[in-house]
Amino acid sequence: MKLMKSLMTAAVALGVAAPAMADTTKVGFVYVGTPGDGGWTYEHDEGRKAVEEHFGDKVETTFVENVAEGPDAERVLTQMALSGHDLIFTTSFGYMDQTNAVAAKFPDIKFEHATGYKREHPNVSTYGARFYEGRAVIGTIAGHMTESNKIGYIASFPIPEVIRGINSAYIHAKKVNPDAEMKVIWVFSWFDPAKEADAAAALIEQGVDVIMQHTDSTAPMAKAAETEGVIAFGQASDMAQFAPSPRVSSIIDNWAPYYIERTQAVMDGTWEQVDTWGGIASGMVKIGDITDAIPAEVKAEAMAIEAAIADGSYHAFTGPLNKQDGTPWLAEGETASDGDLLGMNFYVEGIEGDIPS
Repeated sequence: MKLMKSLMTAAVALGVAAPAMADTTKVGFVYVGTPGDGGWTYEHDEGRKAVEEHFGDKVETTFVENVAEGPDAERVLTQMALSGHDLIFTTSFGYMDQTNAVAAKFPDIKFEHATGYKREHPNVSTYGARFYEGRAVIGTIAGHMTESNKIGYIASFPIPEVIRGINSAYIHAKKVNPDAEMKVIWVFSWFDPAKEADAAAALIEQGVDVIMQHTDSTAPMAKAAETEGVIAFGQASDMAQFAPSPRVSSIIDNWAPYYIERTQAVMDGTWEQVDTWGGIASGMVKIGDITDAIPAEVKAEAMAIEAAIADGSYHAFTGPLNKQDGTPWLAEGETASDGDLLGMNFYVEGIEGDIPS
């Protein structure tokens, strides 16, 4: 035991990760941003903390924050793999190729990639959430609440996940308010508070009085708070510090149950490759408290849509729906297939502007 302690002390002094004890499962997380006080990375870190709370000293968790998507991610993942991790969660779409590349070199380590679709090796799983279901709920609120009939959307990157969210929010706002328009600004970043704040300011200058976002920081919410009459929705986390207004509700990404389940599978030796796409029904997507800034009848309508999605009686993409150019997409009563949703690369009819290439 003294020898082990000496080795661990020496490893720390040399800046080398000390080996985990044999009965401890080591779980790593790679973050594109910082946990901060809200947003995407914050909720993943809440999931990490839930793993620690659930398993106690049976696990050791680590994380690396602010890892750029691209070559640097491969370096970080390789370092994690070499430092004795049993399970590694890579929590951003842009880590997809690097996750698979490193997994090929370390077949005994399990890798889980968030929101991706490549599973090139048996030790790689993918997981994501049906965020578009939550957009249907808050889109309904937005359509009712806008007085200018202009809804703003701050978008990150033009990938299907983000495009689905824009379309779902617009469809449901339009259903309850035929005069509703949607203005989209692309910031080409998951986390950049300055860009996000600038985008929010530009939208407000264009007359937008409802702001949605698919970016990570609370900067758009803070900008909305500076202008009377503008409301917004928490993204990925509750952002309740801005309630009851401008934050009137939120989409919450609830990763904790999945992280606990997959860690348990590694412990039990039952881990297998899966592709998980959870939503409101599974609890992976949650709707935050709808505040009293929203009229009771609007709240009731939004909650009814949430319940219908949860019990399977309603699908967020139900026809008739056309593509932006007017060509038919879904017939009356027809619902979109998962394949169509996963590859979505078009706006629905009524949204102005182009999707960046």
